[in-house]
Amino acid sequence: MTAPAQKFYRSAAWIALACLVVPMFASYYFDDMFSSISYLFEDPSLTALGWDSAGYGLYASGYSVLCVFGGLVIGGILLDKWGVRVSGTLFVTMMAAGAGMVLWALLSGSSASLTLAYVGVMLFGLGSEIAGTAVTRSIAKWFRGGPMALAMGLQLAIARLGTAFALVLSPKLVQQIPGHVYSLAETARPAMVGMSLMALGLILWALFVALDARADRADRSSGSEASDGVAARGSVNGRGPDLSGRDSSEGAYRPEASEPEETETFRFKDVLGVLGNKNFWLLGLLCVLFYSSIIAFKKFAGAILIPRFDIPAETAGWMVSMLPFSTVIFAPLFGMLVDKAGKGTRWMVIGAVLALIAHLLLAFAPAGVPFWGYLAMVFLGFGYSLVPAALWPSVPKIVPDKVLGTTFALIYWVQNLGLLSFKWVAGVILGKSSHGPVSVELMFVGLCIAAVAVAFLFRQTSARHPELKLDQPNR
Repeated sequence: MTAPAQKFYRSAAWIALACLVVPMFASYYFDDMFSSISYLFEDPSLTALGWDSAGYGLYASGYSVLCVFGGLVIGGILLDKWGVRVSGTLFVTMMAAGAGMVLWALLSGSSASLTLAYVGVMLFGLGSEIAGTAVTRSIAKWFRGGPMALAMGLQLAIARLGTAFALVLSPKLVQQIPGHVYSLAETARPAMVGMSLMALGLILWALFVALDARADRADRSSGSEASDGVAARGSVNGRGPDLSGRDSSEGAYRPEASEPEETETFRFKDVLGVLGNKNFWLLGLLCVLFYSSIIAFKKFAGAILIPRFDIPAETAGWMVSMLPFSTVIFAPLFGMLVDKAGKGTRWMVIGAVLALIAHLLLAFAPAGVPFWGYLAMVFLGFGYSLVPAALWPSVPKIVPDKVLGTTFALIYWVQNLGLLSFKWVAGVILGKSSHGPVSVELMFVGLCIAAVAVAFLFRQTSARHPELKLDQPNR
């Protein structure tokens, strides 16, 4: 690779990452904008919108509907066939359009508002998940042979700041006033902020597309001009120098060319190969169990924490915001730890155990004592940083690059299948059970126990198959 190309890749990788995180920040914010004010939907008379807990649970579960019923698989295939630029643009646009439909439903106040919002959140959910797949695949491309786990950790950390922003800002936008009936405009304030973030995300995604296209042109140019005997890289697309994506003289990581070559085109039977991969199913199960215990919890955090620890809504918002704020610090640190020290499967086990401890505290700690809620968030925050930092960089190690987008999409499909179910179940439990917060926490405890078991199985797989290098450092 020429010296100018090396300099371009070294700086452009981090610029690309900066562009990629903003659409995900907007997605996380919009998805969690009602989490800390979910008490609004405990009684339909509290808002002019008229939703109850079951209705809100239905709305929250709508995020996963299209993802589960084929959308993620189709999106993943399109991602591998068309590349991240074309398919990513399609689904980032879908994400913003779905969010716009949700905002329209909230402001309309019609009898069909829940139906309209449900359709909107379905489009938003599918767009977000495939956009997330495109982002993750892009990071794997740009940081191949470099600090991939660190880059993925930074992306997760900044994206989850969107959740923190929602958890802290929403109670200020919609302040808790006893006896007050919230108008449509008041209820929709968090969504208005979310649409502003979506617009910014669309702009920065467009900048990334331009940067990624330039990188591919530079990659082809440097490959055609190379005359110093550098061997072609042995990746599935056959472009560029050496397997790691590093130049042998300076160790500069650089992106793989993103568009498929004729020699290694994607075929539908590759999907069957992924589905027949035992390691795919272990990672998929760990993903659905672990994330369901956290994401479904966040959706109803206000309805759980406020009665359990006798705290106001704003305090509950700050309490649960410890989760995303902790990942801002610890996800990149744990990413560097995985990059440099390896032992990824060990960290998955430890993270799942920490999540289990957190939910045990939320279920059984003395009521009315906020300290236990804060302590539970500390444990949950560490677990929420550890597991993803080790899980996502493991995916490129178990499948060929040509099906990487499909594999990420299939894992997200398994995850959303669980989220669709557990969000809805949590809403039903909270709406019907006299001990709703404790009952729903028992469900989360069960999920965490299963997650710990699956993490142990994956650790055993790593020991039996050292050729996968699951526990080796990434650099």
